[in-house]
Amino acid sequence: MRLGLKLVLGFFLIVGIAAFFVMRVFVNEVKPGVRQAMESTLVDAANMLAEMAADDLKAGHIADGAFAGNVAEAQQRDPKAWVWRFQKRSVDYRVTVTDAKGTVVFDSQGRDVGRDNSRWNDVYRTLRGEYGARSSAEAPGDTANTVMHVAAPIYDPADRATLIGVLTLSQPNRSIEPFIVASQRSILLRGAWLIGISALIGVLMTWWLMRGIGGLNRYAQAVSAGEPVPPPRPRTDEIGDLGRALETMRRKLEGKAYVEQYVQSLTHEMKSPLAAIRGAAELLQEPLPEAERQRFARNIQTQEQRLTETIDKLLALAEVEQHGWLQRRERIDVGALADDVVQDLDAKLTPRDVTVERLPQAGTWTVEGDAFLLRRALTNLLDNAIAFSPRGGKVELAVVEHDGQVRFVVRDRGPGVPDYAQERVFERFYSLPRPDGGQRSSGLGLPFVREVMRLHGGEASLANRPDGGAEAVMSLPRLPP
Repeated sequence: MRLGLKLVLGFFLIVGIAAFFVMRVFVNEVKPGVRQAMESTLVDAANMLAEMAADDLKAGHIADGAFAGNVAEAQQRDPKAWVWRFQKRSVDYRVTVTDAKGTVVFDSQGRDVGRDNSRWNDVYRTLRGEYGARSSAEAPGDTANTVMHVAAPIYDPADRATLIGVLTLSQPNRSIEPFIVASQRSILLRGAWLIGISALIGVLMTWWLMRGIGGLNRYAQAVSAGEPVPPPRPRTDEIGDLGRALETMRRKLEGKAYVEQYVQSLTHEMKSPLAAIRGAAELLQEPLPEAERQRFARNIQTQEQRLTETIDKLLALAEVEQHGWLQRRERIDVGALADDVVQDLDAKLTPRDVTVERLPQAGTWTVEGDAFLLRRALTNLLDNAIAFSPRGGKVELAVVEHDGQVRFVVRDRGPGVPDYAQERVFERFYSLPRPDGGQRSSGLGLPFVREVMRLHGGEASLANRPDGGAEAVMSLPRLPP
């Protein structure tokens, strides 16, 4: 189980680490992605402005013409725009125009006019007929804040093949930094939720799998220890199939061992009655006085009854021993059950002149279980008490409640249990001689009681009373009112 838990947790750990690194890749790609989008926008805008500036540049009025006026008016605008939760209140574009030699002839911010920009990458490449762009520091020595510059060629309006200048459009990268930070934060937050939900699902899946595997493990260990346990809870997945297969295998293996054990037990117990029957039958074949013939015939009948009783009780005991759990459950009024058992025993009490006294009950209690099995178990206890009671004796039946347990208490006035038999009275086929010299019982009644109590989560006990006689107790969990 620990190995399976490690494997499942290891799998989800690997998946979580992979998801984390994938998320980090997405976060790291946000900044270059946004800047590439901004560069694409600058390319479009620069080329449009280059067309608008061509006439003024050719006429020599680029610094004081209509183009310069329009740019100045545009930079005075307040867009009053909200872009994805961020307010934009100014135009951040800077427009720079150089002539065909790379000398600045117009700057929308009024700076750098007359400076030679021919060696700047944006101007240099554009003058050579290539795409020109660069990113440089916003101020000398400031590596944290940079500016994106994109250049577009200005052609002679009359001769589209003649390059007369270069227009460079620039925008500070800090103007898009809030969008980058917000996007990264959004990805991290959603990624954290995703990893958290995945981890939760992983924990639940691990718990679900380990619960099923743990149940199978406990079931297998209990079966290996020889403990009677119910099969694992039914499931519709592969774990459920494995549980059903284990239960089927257990039934087959236990059934085989159980049959072998009971065949041996039954064979052993049948030897004595069969030997007596065979001996009586052989003697009956000889001429005998009528009294002897009647005695041997009664002996055959007695042994036949003994065999029948043994087989019946053995079958009843086998039925309860084969079940690891109760097949039927219902609420049972213990007082009514005790009254029914006492009424059914009237026919058995008359020949022995033994009375059964049902003691007053202090309350009404219920238990959960199989009423048929409990009735037979209580009957076995009373039968046992009656068999060991002297003629004219009395057997007491009390139903009491103590510490959440309902107890059926059967007391007799017989000889009690010898010390040597105290630990063996619940063994299969173990029986004691009757006080009146009668035939021993099958030794299966008390084992039946013990098995019924096991199925009900209760206990059975038999001990001597201080004032003589024995006391047998069946104890069961009481249901709440």
